[in-house]
Amino acid sequence: MSRPVILITGGSRGIGAACAEQAARSGYDICFSYVSNPGAADLVKASCESHGAKVVTAKADVSSEDDVLAMFDTCEKELGVPVALVNNVGVLGQQGKLVDFTAERIAWVVDVNVTGALLCMREAARRMSTDRGGAGGSIVNVSSKASTLGSPFEYVDYAATKGAVDSATIGLAKELGPVGVRVNCVRPGPIHTDIHASGGEPNRIDRVAPAIPMGRGGEPAEVANMILWLSSDEASYVSGALIDVAGGR
Repeated sequence: MSRPVILITGGSRGIGAACAEQAARSGYDICFSYVSNPGAADLVKASCESHGAKVVTAKADVSSEDDVLAMFDTCEKELGVPVALVNNVGVLGQQGKLVDFTAERIAWVVDVNVTGALLCMREAARRMSTDRGGAGGSIVNVSSKASTLGSPFEYVDYAATKGAVDSATIGLAKELGPVGVRVNCVRPGPIHTDIHASGGEPNRIDRVAPAIPMGRGGEPAEVANMILWLSSDEASYVSGALIDVAGGR
């Protein structure tokens, strides 16, 4: 019996890598993308294969339509049409105030976090929708609790892009519900990943932990558990949901 296929964007680190490893343990074959670190991708691939999964990696910048198309085509050719998409890629710039952000920085964050996410949703919908010959499926978008908090003095542009992901989730769930595709969104709070280093504060979680009701930052696996549940048949009547995994923040 063939294993179901899951496609994960940004699977070489952090939440994406945790999703890939959880998916392998849950019986999926996996295609995941990475953008610049093939060594990290190889480590995740080997870990997933140790759980019996067939794994394909794809170098892809999701803000590029050509790269997104190639990623989905690689997945379909090597493994089959995915039954689940984890739309995980996200970027942020250096912490600061919006008044100091350049147009180039804002465009980059929007291109990856909004345009990239929408392109991946579109391609998944084209392949999964029953009215287009697909078998249905699940899309889980990875947003951020920042979409409701605004990230003042840190990443207002990033928070704005995650608000766009929230809105797209709600709208697409309504479009795709009649054609067999569920669309949901997970909004992580402060999670121990290296995205904080790219924003200029590697130890950010330690600083904000006292303001989190649970008193700690989260682990990537804690977010992955929710994402994989939403991707599974156990969540068969859940669509259009925005679920916080944020320690009560």
